[in-house]
Amino acid sequence: MNNLFTDFPPRKSLNSPEEVIEDLLATKAVRIERIVSHGNNSSPDTGWYDQQEHEWVTVLSGQGTIQFESGEVLALGPGDYHSIQAGIK
Repeated sequence: MNNLFTDFPPRKSLNSPEEVIEDLLATKAVRIERIVSHGNNSSPDTGWYDQQEHEWVTVLSGQGTIQFESGEVLALGPGDYHSIQAGIK
């Protein structure tokens, strides 16, 4: 049995703000990742994320903010989720 709140992959250092991303399930139809953020992470300096896949995001602990190119801003807390269609920046 596995648990989302244990057995995290190691960070580069304990003070690193980088996200830790781990595939929990990957098939031809779906990919489920566990992303653990330890600090202020944001889109790359080169611009907006522009993904070719749909993305479903949920917050299990803490909080997060998603800002879209359109100006819409979503604040997510524990239990909140949102579906982002492919190509939405």
